[in-house]
Amino acid sequence: MAEKPKSATIKDMSFEDALAELEEIVRTLEDGGGSLDAAIAAYARGAELKKHCEAKLTEAKAKVERISLGPGGQVSLEPADNE
Repeated sequence: MAEKPKSATIKDMSFEDALAELEEIVRTLEDGGGSLDAAIAAYARGAELKKHCEAKLTEAKAKVERISLGPGGQVSLEPADNE
């Protein structure tokens, strides 16, 4: 289970990049190759990637829920309470 260098911290990753890395970690762990220490490190990184992806999805959902249709069918954004 070879570790490739990570060019960005998790918090700086896009949802797509984080998900792709998470999928790669899952495939690697399912294959069962490598040392126990490497598997534990990969699992820990995968847990952080999962948390990051969930946060990104929650953020996107909040943005979508703010979209509303006006009287003439015009799309507008409602300001969120936290902005």
